[in-house]
Amino acid sequence: MQWIIRFSAFVSATMVMIVLAPSLQSFHPAEAIRSHSHTHTHTHRSSSYRTAATFHNAAGCNQITGSADVCNPSLVHVAITLDFEYLRGSIAAVHSILQHSSCPETIFFHFLVSETNLETLVRTTFPKLKFKVYYFDPERVRTLISTSVRHALEQPLNYARNYLADVLEPCVRRVIYLDSDLVVVDDVEKLWNTKLSEKTIGAPEYCHANFTKYFTANFWSNRQHAGIFNNRKPCYFNTGVMVIDVEKWRRFGYTKRIEKWMEVQKTERIYELGSLPPFLLVFAGHVAPIDHAWNQHGLGGDNVKGSCRDLHPGPVSLLHWSGSGKPWLRLDLRQPCPLDALWAPYDLYGYSRFMFVFGVLYSIPLFLHSDNKSEKGFN
Repeated sequence: MQWIIRFSAFVSATMVMIVLAPSLQSFHPAEAIRSHSHTHTHTHRSSSYRTAATFHNAAGCNQITGSADVCNPSLVHVAITLDFEYLRGSIAAVHSILQHSSCPETIFFHFLVSETNLETLVRTTFPKLKFKVYYFDPERVRTLISTSVRHALEQPLNYARNYLADVLEPCVRRVIYLDSDLVVVDDVEKLWNTKLSEKTIGAPEYCHANFTKYFTANFWSNRQHAGIFNNRKPCYFNTGVMVIDVEKWRRFGYTKRIEKWMEVQKTERIYELGSLPPFLLVFAGHVAPIDHAWNQHGLGGDNVKGSCRDLHPGPVSLLHWSGSGKPWLRLDLRQPCPLDALWAPYDLYGYSRFMFVFGVLYSIPLFLHSDNKSEKGFN
């Protein structure tokens, strides 16, 4: 009976959170039918993750005709990296996408990996998932990577997004790229249908941000470098959520343009932040704007302290723990931020669900999340 008392307290506390935080009321309902250290992250095994529910298309979804392989034009393509350090986040991201999709059977996932033993884990956790694993050779980019303000930003797989056009099949003409430290709480097909017009990428832009801080004094003092933004209105955008016209990317050779700036960085130190600045140099001012609801970023705090942050004003379609604080690490340490409780329901690691509400840890028994709910429409 003890868990019933705790679960009732959890429900009550959750209702209080919703009442006290108006921004949370903008969450879209689900429409589908339906370790705290580096040493711990490397202990993930397939048996460590529960098998997700099977998610089915709602009435009205387009049926996939013919083969359901990667080249089927009816598919929605989503690319995510998989590595041991962020694996728990990636699995939660996939789970959230499926749970909130009206047509989950039309989603095809492209997983970029630098380790070769993760495919079985994905297949065990999501038995019905449409996906393909692509090996990204770290040596392809290692010599181009410069030191950054945070070690995680220096990992080769963090740069795999630069090479999507080379890695994916030529028949894939558009892809959504998502970071591993986020959850989607809206139908991803809405993001997929973003109008890019003549642009190559689409992303939420933040034109109020101080754009100059993303580059060093060495950059701004060099007229040739700074002149790259002439006749452009550059705005900051976060590369963890992007819609990419892969066909156009290939045509204009954007991978080489990004690599060029990475080579400049090696000798002139024109920025401090990992893989983001080369994207800003190539694309800022030429980005198709996407509603800010699709990247409520910064929930992981800054790149040093990882302090707690609040949501930005407005609706929420995607929650992004960019920054150094990750929800699964803070939850395991029992030192969560309030918004980490919104990530926890999508966590498939371990044998029970954990939720923090106002600093209290609640454990929700596994049978409350049985697969039979996946056969019904529920929010």
